[in-house]
Amino acid sequence: MERQSKPIAIVQGASSAEIQRLLAVFVDRHAPRLRIAGLIEGAAGEGAACGAGQLRSIGSGGSFALFQELGPGSESCSLDSSGVVQASEQVCNDIARGCDLVVLSKFGKLEAENRSGLISAFVAAMEAGLPILTSVSPKHMAAWSAFAAPFFVTLPPEMAALESWQASAGDYSSCHAEAP
Repeated sequence: MERQSKPIAIVQGASSAEIQRLLAVFVDRHAPRLRIAGLIEGAAGEGAACGAGQLRSIGSGGSFALFQELGPGSESCSLDSSGVVQASEQVCNDIARGCDLVVLSKFGKLEAENRSGLISAFVAAMEAGLPILTSVSPKHMAAWSAFAAPFFVTLPPEMAALESWQASAGDYSSCHAEAP
């Protein structure tokens, strides 16, 4: 079994939607006592062609487009890189204001193929020495490992595993960024 005291935990072993729900429950459970920055995927508005169409800011509750609709009547959608980059900028600002933990929905296609998307948020959290909880699709594991090895542990999609990692990640109150 891997040691769980690494600063980054990735959740794998379930659908993206299941993992996002797990992250949301984890955030709700810990938000009263921890300052959490980050993003979780949420469903798009009613009638939208794209499933998980929004990134919700944990700090502000605001949302950012994850996909862009391709026009009236279209059943397709396209990844909206500008919305994801804007969301990443929000997280970087939240980290700069001070937080205890960063939860990022996932290291996905934009991060793996273009070093874009949420990369700046991942880097800001790593540079601040903050623990990060995220997910990575198996198809992006090689890019993730090149980016974050050996600083991560892989967790099953179980609340007990997340809780155990969080407890071993250290005293968050002493590792946050100072407010500007």
